Amino acid sequence: MDRGRLQLLLEIAILGALSFVLDQLTVFQMPQGGSITLSMLPIIVMAFRWGLAGGMLTGFISGLLQLISGGKVFHWAQALLDYTLAYTLVGLAAITGIWLIRNVAQKNKGGMAAAIIIGTVVGGLLRYLIHFIGGIVFFGEYAPEGQPAWLYSLIYNGSYMIPSIILCAIVAVLLFTTAPRLLKRA
Repeated sequence: MDRGRLQLLLEIAILGALSFVLDQLTVFQMPQGGSITLSMLPIIVMAFRWGLAGGMLTGFISGLLQLISGGKVFHWAQALLDYTLAYTLVGLAAITGIWLIRNVAQKNKGGMAAAIIIGTVVGGLLRYLIHFIGGIVFFGEYAPEGQPAWLYSLIYNGSYMIPSIILCAIVAVLLFTTAPRLLKRA
């Protein structure tokens, strides 16, 4: 196995585990699951360092660790959606990676911040979309009487996902604009 491949696999394992740990450090916990955390940050870091494969595999590992260590499972399809697929899609933050690297080379911190924010928002909103769909299908019964399941899911999942996305975007911008060397693979 070549050194670059080994480094990728080690970083996926380490940052996937870090994402899991950060998920345990909640700012706010919702009653049927979901919380405000920095759990997406290591996935975003991997997405910007290694591209789609690195980000998505790290997200998959993070979601799998959460699932097997006591995730709230009501149905097998809900487990696949809320844990494996939702976290895997956060890795799509990598879609702004080329834009980010170009701005790093030009030492354009404003452009770096824009690429980081947009990538983080895209990855976070895709996770939110999956939780939204799962909320309609599997948790619609918790909606107050007279409220459509889709509106309940939108509000419930948005109450923790939107703050989590904002928090991760802020920390990612601070991290990469102050230490752009973190984007370089050794």
